[in-house]
Amino acid sequence: MAMVRSTKGRIASIAATAVLIGVSACSAPGDGGSDSDAGASLAVGIAYEPETLSPLLGYGKDGSSKIFDGLLTQNADLELKPALATTLPDVSEDGLTYTYTLRDGVTFSDGKPLTADDVVFTYETILDPKTNNPSRAELDAIKSVRAKDDHTVVFRLKYRYAPFAGRTVLPIVPEHAADGQDVNTGSFNTKPIGTGPYVLTGWTKGEKLTFKANPDYWGGAPKVKKLTLAIVADDDVRATRLRSGDLDAAILPPHLAGTFKKDTSRKVFAAESADYRAVTLPQGGKVTGDRAVRRALDIAVDRQAIVDSVLDGAGHPAAGPLPATSPYHADGTQRDRDPRRAREILDQAGWKRGSDGIRTKDGTRASFTLWYFSGDKLRQDHALAYASDAKKVGVEVKVQAGTREVVRPRLDRDAMLMGNGNPVDPDYDLYGLLHSSLAGNGWNNMARYDNATVDKALDAARRTADDTERRAAYTEVQRALVEDPGYTFLTLIDHMYVVNDGWSGVTTRVEPHDHGLAGPWWNVEDWKPRA
Repeated sequence: MAMVRSTKGRIASIAATAVLIGVSACSAPGDGGSDSDAGASLAVGIAYEPETLSPLLGYGKDGSSKIFDGLLTQNADLELKPALATTLPDVSEDGLTYTYTLRDGVTFSDGKPLTADDVVFTYETILDPKTNNPSRAELDAIKSVRAKDDHTVVFRLKYRYAPFAGRTVLPIVPEHAADGQDVNTGSFNTKPIGTGPYVLTGWTKGEKLTFKANPDYWGGAPKVKKLTLAIVADDDVRATRLRSGDLDAAILPPHLAGTFKKDTSRKVFAAESADYRAVTLPQGGKVTGDRAVRRALDIAVDRQAIVDSVLDGAGHPAAGPLPATSPYHADGTQRDRDPRRAREILDQAGWKRGSDGIRTKDGTRASFTLWYFSGDKLRQDHALAYASDAKKVGVEVKVQAGTREVVRPRLDRDAMLMGNGNPVDPDYDLYGLLHSSLAGNGWNNMARYDNATVDKALDAARRTADDTERRAAYTEVQRALVEDPGYTFLTLIDHMYVVNDGWSGVTTRVEPHDHGLAGPWWNVEDWKPRA
C-alpha cells in the first residue's frame, strides 16, 4: 500500500497520466436567474471524465486544472509566467539548480497557507515509485527538491533538462490535507483542496463535476461564479444538449460545430493544435508485429482524404507526431500515399493475397482489431477510413468500439485509434509515446514500440540544453519512424468549440491533445458576462 508520507527525506522517480476531462450543465449568462451569481454560471460539455482529481496521480499535470495552481503557468502564447512563484526560476550557470520563490499570502481553499513544504511534498510523492502516476518519467531529471525556507524551493537536477521549467506548471497539493492516506485510493482523489480559482462542490461519477468560484483566490475572485463540467461521451448528445440550452459551451467534431455557424447567439472557435490522431500498431501483434505490414499501412492511407471528409478541412495530414509548424519538425518525413508501393512491400515480405483479397503469411491472416472509444465519432470515422484504405492493399482491419476500461488491457495485441500531442516541447509527447522503457505503462507507448536508435535519440534530446543537438536528435527520431513505424499517424486536428455569445475574454491558444479545460475556457477565471 502506498501511503502519502511527510516530505522529510523522501526519494522518488515520476509518472503521470494524461487526464481528459469532460464537462457540462448550467445556465447561460443573463438567463433570468434571481440573483447576480445565478447569471454568472457556465456549463461546459466535453467527452471524457477524469480518473482522479489528485495531481499526485496525474490530474492537471499540464496546467489545465481550475482547482490547483503550479509554480508557473502559461499565457495565451504558451509562454511561461509566474503563478504560485513570484518570478520565473533562478537557474544556475550549469543548468542543474532551479530556485523558486513563493508568493506571500497564498492560501489553500481550506484557509491554510501555502508553504515550500507543500511543493516538496507534491514532487516527492509523485516521484515515489509506490505512487501510481504513469507520467513519472516526465520528472526523471529531478535529483532532489528541498525547502530552503517557507517561501523558497530548490530543485537539483541529475542532468541538464532543457524544458524543465515547463514541468513546474504541475499543480501543488497541500501536505496537511493529503498526508497520511493511501495516495492511490485515499479521499483526496475525489475531495481535493487546492489554491486555484475554483473549489469542487460535487462529483457525480459519469455525469458531472460542479465547482464554485474561490472568493479568496490570490489572482482575484472569478466572475463566473458557478462552473459545471458535464461528462457527455457521445458527440451527438453533446451537440443536442448545447442546442437545447442545457449547455453553454462544448467541444464538438467539425461537422457538428459547423451546424452552429449561423446561430447568432453562439460563436464557433477553431483552435490550432498539436493534437494528432494515429493508429497504434503493437509490435507484439501477430500481424502488426511485422515491420513490413506497418510500413505498408503507413503509405497506404489517404491522409488528405481524411482531412477533407472526416475533419471537413479542419486539420492537416500528419507527417509523424510533430506538426509541420514545430521548429523540431524534420523535413522530408511526410508520408505520401502510394498503395502500389504498399502492395509491393507486402508481396516482398511474403504476405500473399487470398481469394477474398485479404493476405496471409505462414497461415496467419493479415487481420487485426482496431478499437476506438465509444461515442467518439471523430475517432470512429478515422478508424473506418483507415480500415477502408488498408483493405485496398490486402489488410483486414476490424473496427470496434469500447470503453477505456475495455480497450486498455487489449493494447498489447490490438490496435487503437489514439490521440496525443503537445505544442510546448517535443519531449512532453515523444518520450512517453516512443521510449521502450515506458511500453505499456498506463497510456504511455501503447504500441509497445521498441527501437534502440529512437531510445538513444530521445535520451540525448532531453539531456542537452543545446538546441542544435536537440533538433538533430528529434530529426533522427522522425526519420527512424519512417523506416520503422510503430504508429500510423493520420491527421492533426483543429479543435472546434461552440460557446454562447454572452462572455467577454473568450479566446483560444495552440492546444495539446488534452483539451478538457484547455479549450476557450482555459482562462475561464478571467471571463466576464457581457453587460
